[in-house]
Amino acid sequence: MPKIKKILIITYYWPPCGGAGVQRWLKFTRYMPENGWKPFVLTVDPAFAQYPAIDSSLEKDIHPDTIVHKTKAVNYFKLGGGSSRSVVSGAGFATGRKSIFSKIARFTRGNLFIPDPRKGWNNYAIQRAVEIIKKEDISYVVTTSPPHSTQLIGLALKKRLPGIKWICDLRDPWTDIYYYREFYGTPPARAYDKKLERRVLREADKIITVGNSLASLFMDKDASVKKKISVITNGYDEEDFVNKEKEPPEHFTITYIGTLSEKYPIESILEPLNNLQKKGIDFQFKFIGVCPEQVKKMIISELPDDTTNFYPYEKHDEALQTMINSSVLLLIIPEHKHEKLIITGKLFEYIRSYVPILLIGPADGDAAQILEETGSGKSFNKQDSHRITNYLLAINKTGLTPRKNNKYSRKYLTKELINFLEQI
Repeated sequence: MPKIKKILIITYYWPPCGGAGVQRWLKFTRYMPENGWKPFVLTVDPAFAQYPAIDSSLEKDIHPDTIVHKTKAVNYFKLGGGSSRSVVSGAGFATGRKSIFSKIARFTRGNLFIPDPRKGWNNYAIQRAVEIIKKEDISYVVTTSPPHSTQLIGLALKKRLPGIKWICDLRDPWTDIYYYREFYGTPPARAYDKKLERRVLREADKIITVGNSLASLFMDKDASVKKKISVITNGYDEEDFVNKEKEPPEHFTITYIGTLSEKYPIESILEPLNNLQKKGIDFQFKFIGVCPEQVKKMIISELPDDTTNFYPYEKHDEALQTMINSSVLLLIIPEHKHEKLIITGKLFEYIRSYVPILLIGPADGDAAQILEETGSGKSFNKQDSHRITNYLLAINKTGLTPRKNNKYSRKYLTKELINFLEQI
């Protein structure tokens, strides 16, 4: 019988944390044991954590054989006045707000808490990780981010325990994230952050990321990256969709699930929705997640009365049912010079819902390419009002059922991960 291989996953986001960031390694660890690997997880004690959302329902996905270690942390968000409602996932203090207090908080975050305020967990995590690795004789260590401060834990462990194989998992850009400049980092602060980023890229044994364009971005930062980086995308878990039947909505329903800020060209969908009303089509625009008040007011002012509804964050199970029950799922890529590399985690669950997807973003971006590959929807740029209208009209008339595809199932992706690990 082959020897079971052990791996330590170091992640800040873990149930009861909600949102897309927690699911990648929650799902990998769920399916690793059936592939001959035993995962250990090191995370922050929820009592000391700062999460973008809470979703205790995700705890059911933790494999019963997975041993989870939790440590306390210093919560720097309390110093900056951040709250669970004002924090954008991975960002630190809330972005987009115009008050003097918000600007001071963001300046503090961008210059004193580098790479991010969740670094208050690092000293506790490093100490516990060393204990776990030695006790369990673990050779493989994964650090996943954001928050990118978690990568500094891997950097410290590699220095203390040079025999480990350190895999750096980067789900988002680091110093190129679309909201980076909202923290008013001074040139010295940004230079230091970039130095940390390059050290992590250079010293990690292997690097995983979620898309081809993101991989290219990191390859451009250090010559060593090209030989050790691989792409393993996010995905969906087929088990999450068991016993979920579609309940056709009363009205033609366009649903957006996630977070919005001023950088998302939400106005691109408003004229097409008004065009639907002119054609005599009763529609509902359903928004679920975090939306700044000024953006919410703008949307309401531009659309017919009683057509738009805003709901708070839904538990994962409820969000999936909402997807399935929709007529169209809206995905918007924030405007940024690196917008082509953005692949939101929810894209893959959108795909598995078998509901047509309307993407507003670059036609040559990674998300658009995945849509085309899977036949799950169409992408449009923000000026494509006429084409967006016609696409919505076609869906309203025929339904446009996307084709099925299992390339992005979590089980399939876990096997890709195992193959990657066994080649190290």
